[in-house]
Amino acid sequence: MALTIRSSAFANQARIPKRFTGDGEDVSPELLWSGVPTGVKELTLICDDPDAPTPQPWVHWVIYKIPATATGLREHVPTTGLLSEPPGAMQGVNSWSEIGYRGPAPPRGHGVHHYHFKLYALDTALAVAAGADKKTLLAAMEGHILVQAEWVGTYER
Repeated sequence: MALTIRSSAFANQARIPKRFTGDGEDVSPELLWSGVPTGVKELTLICDDPDAPTPQPWVHWVIYKIPATATGLREHVPTTGLLSEPPGAMQGVNSWSEIGYRGPAPPRGHGVHHYHFKLYALDTALAVAAGADKKTLLAAMEGHILVQAEWVGTYER
């Protein structure tokens, strides 16, 4: 079975409901996954927007050290560095330099943006403290990604 990720809040390649955006309550959507292969030590999730008018994709969420036994993230994950659910998971900084999830908020009139929720299955436990950024995580994960899955939502103002 292949690693898969999905959201109960929106279909793949479909519009993200306002509740999960900067125009709404700005809470994280529920994400569910399955097919975590044998040998995975932990999981990492990164959500970014490559359509942002910035040199690098705009980072909306960085969450890592997710136990390999976890099957998802509940809706409205608290914006704290260390999480109790899933136990031991940590969140890093987004492009607003804040810890946790920040939802879609593309520039008005900029067209449809695509938000990529990428789940990485790793063969090692990362030695990264809470509050890391995407660049730090990607460097730590280099050579340790066994498989990855992706779910994409869209949003336009």
